[in-house]
Amino acid sequence: MRIGELAARAGTTTRTLRYYETRGLLTARRTGNGYRTYDEDDLKLLRQIRTLQDFGFDLEETRPFVECLRAGHPEGDSCPASLVVYRRKLAELDALIEQLTSVRAQVGEQLARAEAAVPGGPEPKCELGGHA
Repeated sequence: MRIGELAARAGTTTRTLRYYETRGLLTARRTGNGYRTYDEDDLKLLRQIRTLQDFGFDLEETRPFVECLRAGHPEGDSCPASLVVYRRKLAELDALIEQLTSVRAQVGEQLARAEAAVPGGPEPKCELGGHA
């Protein structure tokens, strides 16, 4: 298939595919007249990249998965290097969850303190007409 068809089937743009080529993640074959051609394996590779990016992986983090697919494995995450990336991403997510949980607790404490400081709660304000 040509680059436009691959882009459409992968849900991306031809510009993105060319960028992936410059990064070494996608390799085009050329026809005699210079057109880029791709096959179903390239589509599978792009779907792997897109899925990982949807999960928050940056483009470089997808490289081990791409290399695993290129090596002939049926799935991009069946190689040791891919598992390392998964473990690292899980550790990052765990740290982020811990940080967000801490921030949430602090905001909850601030809200409780603010509500306790206002006897009966704040006076309602009338937004219509500018009266308080």
